[in-house]
Amino acid sequence: MLRNYLFLWGVGLIWGSQFLFQQKAVAALPPVWVGAGRALVGALTLIVLCYFLKLKSSRRQWAKYHLIGFLEATLPFVAVAWGQQYLDTAVAAILMGTIPFFAIMLSPLLVKGARITLAGLLSVLVGFAGLLVLFAPQLGQGLDASLWGALAIVAASACFAVALLLLKRLDSEEPLIVARNVLIAASNQLLLLALLMAPLGSFAPTDQAVGSVVYLGVMCAGLVYFLYMMLIQKAGPVFASLSNYLVPLVGVILAATLNHEQLATTTWIALAVILSAVGINQWGEIRGKKAA
Repeated sequence: MLRNYLFLWGVGLIWGSQFLFQQKAVAALPPVWVGAGRALVGALTLIVLCYFLKLKSSRRQWAKYHLIGFLEATLPFVAVAWGQQYLDTAVAAILMGTIPFFAIMLSPLLVKGARITLAGLLSVLVGFAGLLVLFAPQLGQGLDASLWGALAIVAASACFAVALLLLKRLDSEEPLIVARNVLIAASNQLLLLALLMAPLGSFAPTDQAVGSVVYLGVMCAGLVYFLYMMLIQKAGPVFASLSNYLVPLVGVILAATLNHEQLATTTWIALAVILSAVGINQWGEIRGKKAA
């Protein structure tokens, strides 16, 4: 039991820390190169892990991997990095906590037999209210840069959710193999995009920015998938989904402590509201499983 909680907190800490390192990376690198570097280093990390674990792919599904990679990594990695140029890390962390709400709304369209429950609908409405609280001070000022950045991260959350739902359509395969192949596909896309949009020599990366990208790749796009899969295997998907609470919470706490951000009262209220919304959906899923 203790090991399960250690894995859970490990996943939460790693994914929650990504916003700090991403902010350092975009300070000296174009967002598209932050995304490309993260995907490439993450893919290489998972290739090494799969090699040592002696995991081999049993099916060729590269068309599906490229589609999922585009939605799970190519678009989100760039959109989140771009959005973080205009937002505090705490706000970015809270916005990424909206992934479960998009999964709820889109699941009937993408997963056979899925439907939106009353608890799911309520959680979406409460989560939307949390976003309104978060951006209430800016809404009266029109679409400034911070709101465009926020929209980019919300769009990235929607892409993540669609990719997670599409993963259920893949033929049976080892989860770590799936994560590896998705990142291989995404890194191919992102490297091509990066070379076209920001050719090498058009920017001057710093050691801190490069180190941040390496951390994002090794930890936030590589090792964390291994921990997450281990957590699902040992404790089940419901327990693993508790990381949805930890990622925005850890992101906000690190922003306030390590990044010394002055957080508005509305930021803390929005965090509480969105975590409550995740809890409502979690409660609905547990009740549904017990009823079944």
